[in-house]
Amino acid sequence: MTDPGYFEDLYRTDPDPWRLASAPYETRKRALTLASLPRESYRRGFEPACAGGELTALLAERCEELVVSDPVAVALERVRSRDLPGVEVRPGALPHDWPEGPLDLVVISEVLYFLDEADRALTCRAAAERLEPGGHLVAVHWRHDFEEAASRPDEAHADLPATGLHRVVLHEEADFRLEVLERA
Repeated sequence: MTDPGYFEDLYRTDPDPWRLASAPYETRKRALTLASLPRESYRRGFEPACAGGELTALLAERCEELVVSDPVAVALERVRSRDLPGVEVRPGALPHDWPEGPLDLVVISEVLYFLDEADRALTCRAAAERLEPGGHLVAVHWRHDFEEAASRPDEAHADLPATGLHRVVLHEEADFRLEVLERA
């Protein structure tokens, strides 16, 4: 994974380095992500790399329990300050930090391209293994190159077919790719 110090430096200089709270792109992407979820509600979800919690707040409305993680303490404090019911906030980074127990929703947004090829594959495998039957894996990523990414953006989804999960949603546009996969 990209060095966590990189993300800490970003948050030190700007509390919202990607404009997650204000960019029209982000607002639209969140709306499409939620609209793409095949179920109205989920028992237990996981959102790694939750950043400041913009998507977290919306997922919390759809999950009885939502576990979120991020390697950056400032980001976690921002999520905690939202005081979201049913949300467990904890430090952690992919590919190794996963909540115990089964999940019926995993949302991996804007993080896979920060992982090298081996860690991406491990992350996708871990997500598939933790999903209950009928559970959903959501992957959504920016499609433009940017300097700090460990891989090209479209490569972020390259390991999804190897999970053995069945794709139920594919949305591609110039700015992002969104996939929802289901465990049979």
